[in-house]
Amino acid sequence: MSEWLSPADWQALRLSLRVAGVSVLVSLPFALALAWTLSRKRVPGRLLVEAALFLPLTLPPVVTGYALLAALGRQGWLGAWLAELGIVVAFRWTGAVIAAAVMGFPLLVLSIRVAFDGIDRRLEDAAETLGAGPWRRFLTIVLPLSASGIIAGCVLAFARAFGEFGATISFVSNIPGETRTLPIAIYELMQSPGGEDDVLRLAWVAFAVAIAATLTAGLLGGSIWHRRRHD
Repeated sequence: MSEWLSPADWQALRLSLRVAGVSVLVSLPFALALAWTLSRKRVPGRLLVEAALFLPLTLPPVVTGYALLAALGRQGWLGAWLAELGIVVAFRWTGAVIAAAVMGFPLLVLSIRVAFDGIDRRLEDAAETLGAGPWRRFLTIVLPLSASGIIAGCVLAFARAFGEFGATISFVSNIPGETRTLPIAIYELMQSPGGEDDVLRLAWVAFAVAIAATLTAGLLGGSIWHRRRHD
């Protein structure tokens, strides 16, 4: 395998895995909070919240990347303030993490919310009558019973982040070793004469990761559906 991929290819693959993994870890606490709120609370303006949540999936990714650049770039309304604190994310791998997290966040929230909705709330009510507080009910009932859905959501968000291209290249550009992820490397090779073999090689790598993620999410999601049908 090491001879099949060049050092630059390995660098792009490692960066993609790193960006996707970190983006899921960063997103997960916020996704859990939002999914629980949408599942358990009556949120004012719920439709607006849900519409905003799914904007990254409905907007062209390039538009999302431009919005991130306008907000978090060095001259952006938030980026300029962060730059004064020594925090710069535009054209950095951390910016790629933000772009990937934004694009994968809707899938993560949706999967977790479906898992939360599938829990029999009578179990939580019974625990409350026995004196269990909200945090204890969440940690001992909600999380264990929704673990498959949470993991499936993480896998889907990881796969989406791994394949992210438009928002990433718009926000952090193509910098080898810093922001040149696998999809960007494939696009770059497609623009190079004689790069067909290299494109095919990297495409197979991306295909293998996507298939593994899809099968994992499908198996976990199927277990949730099976459990809900037999409740």
